[in-house]
Amino acid sequence: MAREPHQRANYDYMEDDGSLECFIFKPREFDIVWGNDNRCWRIAKPIGPSTSRKNEEEFAELLQVSWLEVTGITPKLDSPSTYHITFRLSLDKGASSWTGASVFLMAKVGKKGKYKWKKLEVEKLTGDPTDFPSKADPLEVETVADQPDRRLYFGLYEVWSGKWKKGLKVYNATVKQINK
Repeated sequence: MAREPHQRANYDYMEDDGSLECFIFKPREFDIVWGNDNRCWRIAKPIGPSTSRKNEEEFAELLQVSWLEVTGITPKLDSPSTYHITFRLSLDKGASSWTGASVFLMAKVGKKGKYKWKKLEVEKLTGDPTDFPSKADPLEVETVADQPDRRLYFGLYEVWSGKWKKGLKVYNATVKQINK
């Protein structure tokens, strides 16, 4: 039997504070298109002396894809509320095809919801893990009281250029409730 080429989320790794106010998605909690193909993606820890590895984060490393799709789904959220979404990302020195690439962070409430989006300038990333978009300018999504499906569907997408991209590292995504 053939193995599924896409990574399906394993929510056993999810961190939350038990209050539905903040969710941190690690690499294994994402659905990643071509994520089970070791020619395209790998899940790794940074390489370095073992004494410096204690607090290092696992990451999903993009080796090569033309279709970038890294997505997550929260459990049912409190309503009404506003949530901020950020991804922790970096680019390797050998990263390519990001200049001018239309990378979008998109999110919607409910499977049939309407997407909100923010274009990300991924080419500005460095080798240091960075919250993107910045915490000062996150993607903001609101839930409403009468919405039957209050799960938040979100993700990073670049599916339009057709260019083979490489060198992106995805450390986590944070979905945080903001009281306004």
